[in-house]
Amino acid sequence: MSLVKLTIKGISYSQTQNGAYALILNEVDGDRKLPIVIGAFEAQSIAIALEKEIKPPRPLTHDLFKSFADRFDIVVKQVIIHKLVDGVFFSSIICERDKIEEIIDARTSDAIALALRFSASIFTYKNILDKAGIYLKTNPKEGEFDASGDDILSAPETFGIPEESNVAEGGTYAKQSLSELNDLLNEAVENEDYEKAAKIRDEISRR
Repeated sequence: MSLVKLTIKGISYSQTQNGAYALILNEVDGDRKLPIVIGAFEAQSIAIALEKEIKPPRPLTHDLFKSFADRFDIVVKQVIIHKLVDGVFFSSIICERDKIEEIIDARTSDAIALALRFSASIFTYKNILDKAGIYLKTNPKEGEFDASGDDILSAPETFGIPEESNVAEGGTYAKQSLSELNDLLNEAVENEDYEKAAKIRDEISRR
């Protein structure tokens, strides 16, 4: 299976789930976006890593991991989002020490927070992007959302610390038909509600 390189588009606050955020990954050589619902703590850690001028007074967990890895000459080379099951993304961290490569299982939010700190590349498999990727409409002349906009990125702030939740709420959209779900998906994307879009996408994928 071929790998697809991703970049971080930004973080969008959830309009429907209190304390949750949607991490938006962007296909490097394409127009698809991959939204992943993450918790507030992980969103804070990723946002701080994106805003390089901001340094927390004490190391966050991912900063501590980076310092620990540096001390023992461990390098994170890349992160691969390798599996999607029932709305949950599974990731692996590819790291190297003394020219020996190791693969470590990790939550996607943690893996990406570390990838930013090590300047490591982020990849997923084409079949995952085919299944979970979302195309954004871009026609600002007609008042539609412009996918090139930079307003998705949230500013670092004081977040709460709930558990990560990237599992779609089962049953929420169970009564809708596939046609209705696709209409709801398009509406959520146009309204920039990526957390809702991710849940609807996962319901469509399960069917």
